[in-house]
Amino acid sequence: MAKTRRILGWTAWLAVMGAIAALVVPNFLGYDRYVIVSGSMTGTFNQGSVIFDKPKPTADLKVGDIITYTPPAPTGINHLVSHRIHSIKLADDGVTRVYRTKGDANPGADPWTFALNAPTQNVEHFSVPYVGYALMALSNPHIRMALIGLPAAVIALMALMDVFDIAVPSLRRRVRTA
Repeated sequence: MAKTRRILGWTAWLAVMGAIAALVVPNFLGYDRYVIVSGSMTGTFNQGSVIFDKPKPTADLKVGDIITYTPPAPTGINHLVSHRIHSIKLADDGVTRVYRTKGDANPGADPWTFALNAPTQNVEHFSVPYVGYALMALSNPHIRMALIGLPAAVIALMALMDVFDIAVPSLRRRVRTA
């Protein structure tokens, strides 16, 4: 019983450490992580994938790059979008680059155009399918509490079992000697 608990404990510890490493190491290597929550890029990466972006100089962006950005305010979209650059044109001033993007699974280009004013822009480097579902689940407080509470309850139960393993034999000896 103790050996089984030890093996289960080490297995759980290794799984948790592996998951933490998979989420933290890319950050130390300069990658930003985003969860894909819609199907607009299906075929390239599906809903539930995690994509890892790295900053690239805005001047070096080209048609075909997949960027993660917030669409212009008038669109009403207030969350990040990861779409492929569909076209780049110069604005009327002849200097500002104006971008139009498109989701790979969408029939047409996005209806908005925009300029990127920052010196760098996040560009997709690689993705991991389905891992995003776990990250999305962790955003639910009930699931998060269950993931914290259930292992805590198991640890408490195991500790109580150890206490009773120590206490019960000494109680049995007291009963026999009386």
